[in-house]
Parts: sequence; C-alpha cells; structure tokens
Amino acid sequence: MPAILTSPEEIDTWLSAPIAEALALQRPLPDDALVIVARGSRQGDGEVPTPADSVASEVEAITHGGLLL
Repeated sequence: MPAILTSPEEIDTWLSAPIAEALALQRPLPDDALVIVARGSRQGDGEVPTPADSVASEVEAITHGGLLL
C-alpha cells in the first residue's frame, strides 16, 4: 500500500519517525481525498519538466495544503 502524505507533519513523520510510526501512514484515505486533475497525454510547448521542477511543484502544493498526484 502506498503512503500518500497530505501534510508537512506527515512528511516529517515519514522521514524521521520510528519505522512503526512511519508505516502507520500507509492507510486508506477517504474516497474524496484524491482528485483526478488531468487525463490523457500531456500537451503543451514540448518542454519536459526537470526533476527539480517536479519537486518544486510538489513542495509548493504541500505547503499550500494541496495534494499533488
């Protein structure tokens, strides 16, 4: 089961807590916790995002209380 971290506190727990506490984050989420934000293939200017771009987007989403999938 994946661990979907939805808050800065959960990220901190996942990275630094004892293993039993961190593994408790592997749990089902409520049905309305995940939202599909796009479908199909990506279309745009042809630029492929770098890993740094992806990490920056995820950090921004997390710090603003969002969930990036």
